Amino acid sequence: MLGLIGKKIGMTQVFDAQGRLTPVTVIKIEDNVVVADRTEEKNGYKAAVLGSIDKKKNTVTKPYAGQFKGVCEPKQHIVEFRDYEKEVKVGEVLGVDVFKDTTYVDVSGTSKGKGFAGGMKRFGFSGGRATHGSKFHRDIGGTAMSSTPARTFKGHHMAGHMGVDKTTVQNLKVVRIDEDLQVLMVRGAIPGPAQSVVIVKKAIKK
Repeated sequence: MLGLIGKKIGMTQVFDAQGRLTPVTVIKIEDNVVVADRTEEKNGYKAAVLGSIDKKKNTVTKPYAGQFKGVCEPKQHIVEFRDYEKEVKVGEVLGVDVFKDTTYVDVSGTSKGKGFAGGMKRFGFSGGRATHGSKFHRDIGGTAMSSTPARTFKGHHMAGHMGVDKTTVQNLKVVRIDEDLQVLMVRGAIPGPAQSVVIVKKAIKK
């Protein structure tokens, strides 16, 4: 499983050789440092632990800084990638060239927070008629039983907090890789606001 930690910059558009426009999301790949290497002998499984984006020194505790000792400066984001396909060494810095032979990727991030939302916005309910006098426009309808015991089942779709969920968009096509700027351009949208951290992995279904 190939993967890197990136930062969502925003959306733009690119044109191919035939002049066709493609909407893309630009992902900046900050220096991904190999913080640790998990092995079968020592840990019971194989994995590479990557760290990215320097953490402010006044927020680093001694126990947290210990895992970076002799490797690099403490990083703000640490992600473990199981069964990493590329041979890596502790202290090695990985860039966007990891995906140079990859056509499709999966991108995971935290979706935008939308606060308290009603049932129609949160779950896509159709609501009632919009005509005059219906008295049932954006209501979610009945939520409980009409008999004893009158209660609402757990997990019922109702109004509530929306967004700030871990979301993964699969099979996004890699449109362009710029090794000079260390950016990855993928076709379509990815979760989260601009400047948010995302995890880019080689697509598991392609």
